[in-house]
Amino acid sequence: MLTMLVLSACASTRASDKGHFVERSVTVEGQTSRYQVFVPANAAAQRGALPVVLFLHGSGERGSDGVKQTEAGLGPHLRSHARDFPALVVLPQVPEDEEWSGINNRIALAALDATIAEFGADPQRQYLTGMSMGGYGSWNIALDHPTRFAAIVPVCGAVLAPRAVRTTLLVESVAGEADPYAAMASQLKGTPIWMFHGAKDDVVLPDDDRRLKAAFDQAGAADVRYTEYPQGNHNAWDATYADAAMWKWLFAQRR
Repeated sequence: MLTMLVLSACASTRASDKGHFVERSVTVEGQTSRYQVFVPANAAAQRGALPVVLFLHGSGERGSDGVKQTEAGLGPHLRSHARDFPALVVLPQVPEDEEWSGINNRIALAALDATIAEFGADPQRQYLTGMSMGGYGSWNIALDHPTRFAAIVPVCGAVLAPRAVRTTLLVESVAGEADPYAAMASQLKGTPIWMFHGAKDDVVLPDDDRRLKAAFDQAGAADVRYTEYPQGNHNAWDATYADAAMWKWLFAQRR
């Protein structure tokens, strides 16, 4: 019996040394959606409230399985840094053929709220990032909640629809403005932002991010950065989430 207890204790110790995903669900307006939470290593033993990141996936990870959103972008980075990634991460999922808008954004925020409550996350250190479709979603949520996030990191996103066949993919609250870039900059110039894009992106062109950076500069934004990978195509997320400088900057921001 003693041997079994010792082995069990060792197994528990090893498990706590690595971050892991747990599945949760949330119901908003009668719609139930599954999401994942990455819990960092030794979370229970860490002093102080944990920072929390809300990650919005791209078009290829849409569905209802509650898992696919962990398989591209931030999820693989978390798995490869399971021993040292220092924050909670919330990974909601958009149903097939839908966008990060409307009820899907409300579900994402409800999942974030539930994670903060369950794991005691720091409400002053909430961060928002998303890739491609999720980059658009990051802008949509940030504009709807301009004082909530300590910083946002949109990756290969944009403002206006990238192609005629995808007219629903846009930043909704400013798309009808005469100058949507200036409108976004005026509303978010006080929020630390770091945008990333590939210069050779032929899926979502980098033009909108270039215009956004110029608009934020014109608005006198306190801390808005833009990194463009000269040889990068649409997959800017692997390089972005592997960038230690980005994470150091992000986790230094507080509301």
